[in-house]
Amino acid sequence: MKKIGLISDTHSHLDERVIHHLSSVDEIWHAGDVGRVSLLDELREIAPLRGVYGNIDDQKVRAQLPEHLVFELEGVRVYITHIGGYPPNYNQRSRPWIEREKPKLFITGHSHILKVMNDPKRGVLHMNPGAIGKVGFHKVRTFLLFTLDSGEIKDLKVVELKR
Repeated sequence: MKKIGLISDTHSHLDERVIHHLSSVDEIWHAGDVGRVSLLDELREIAPLRGVYGNIDDQKVRAQLPEHLVFELEGVRVYITHIGGYPPNYNQRSRPWIEREKPKLFITGHSHILKVMNDPKRGVLHMNPGAIGKVGFHKVRTFLLFTLDSGEIKDLKVVELKR
């Protein structure tokens, strides 16, 4: 069993309230738009980090994170990319990855809009944690906590922070 903290769109901002929630997770996943490269080390001090770069990330961040990330953890196949669309309207870059890799969990960022939705046709759960940074149009900063356990995604919790 692994407890996951899923964040996105930090845009160089990480505050104590986010750190407090992430301090109890086994892994942190970042769905892109990190901002400053030093934020990656700050996150790694809290828990092991997996992530992808986003459209605002510079070459320093891109040197440490891939554009697409596919892995399996606790029996759940995961695909993370920053810009991917939503079920069933995946974009042209993510659709081939989804068809080929057949993830059970598909994660994106970019929109700054919290969204969790199922794609029953492909057997995929899509998650976008929203944004925890202060840059963007969002009024509430959001991220997700959940557990992976023996092939199941469970105990999903939305964390909301005022800007």
